[in-house]
Amino acid sequence: MRKHLFKLLGDLPEKRDIQASTLRIEEKESFMVETLLLDLNGMEPVPAYFAKPKHAKGPLPAVLYCHSHGGRYERGKKELLEGAEYLASPPYAEELTSLGFSALAIDHWAFGDRRGKTESETFKEMLWTGRVMWGMMVYDSLRALDYLEARDDSDSSRMATLGMSMGGVMAWWTAALDERVSVCVDMCGQVDSETLLKTQNLDRHNLYFYVPGLVKHFSTAQIESLIAPRPHLSLVGTADKLTPVTGIDIIEEKLSSVYKEKNAGERYEVFRSHSGHIETAVMRQKALDFLKTWL
Repeated sequence: MRKHLFKLLGDLPEKRDIQASTLRIEEKESFMVETLLLDLNGMEPVPAYFAKPKHAKGPLPAVLYCHSHGGRYERGKKELLEGAEYLASPPYAEELTSLGFSALAIDHWAFGDRRGKTESETFKEMLWTGRVMWGMMVYDSLRALDYLEARDDSDSSRMATLGMSMGGVMAWWTAALDERVSVCVDMCGQVDSETLLKTQNLDRHNLYFYVPGLVKHFSTAQIESLIAPRPHLSLVGTADKLTPVTGIDIIEEKLSSVYKEKNAGERYEVFRSHSGHIETAVMRQKALDFLKTWL
């Protein structure tokens, strides 16, 4: 299944050694932040932030923080440090480092310091040249795991993915394709493709989301089943129009069955909040508790 999924993600760059430049190191109140420039794909440099506790000792569990979309192309990786209007407070850099974790966030194609081209132009250019925008975004996330694995201060046996909205989808895609991810937490990202088609909700999601031919071969639940039996928490809003509840039901039923078959039922959880496309205080606490338990 993974081999097939990679084929659907278009022409991906050949893997090569990752080059990293540290542009700045800043001391915050309770953590340190490195501003990085990473060569992940051989096509264009990828700006990133790496945060870790001030007085960290030894390799730390690492969280790949996947930023959201929200139409805020200028935000990108800054979401890790600054948060967003639909996220609970404080920002995740503060939360994660307070638990003794490190966190890495990269700017994805068309976001943050990589927004020289619009999402639309990026999508169209990649489509014409045999690439898939989502495939290239996922590829950068997978290579970001390679970077984390190479750091002396990261525990490569304890890496998690975490994200909201587009970042939530990225969190479970990355975990599904790479078994090095030991824990996955996604928020407002349980989008069942068949349900979107049936309810005519495709325009609620931007161009980056669409992989040519994907629904001919895989359902959302089938892709996510590749995460099992590793711990997986999905946080969803029952009033979130981007993730229709009927689709959430389909995914939860399928994945619950898969985890039970693998004798890992306690490692999979869907938490439903009576809210929309936001992270509530309860969802934030659930996410942190899950990471503390499993990472």
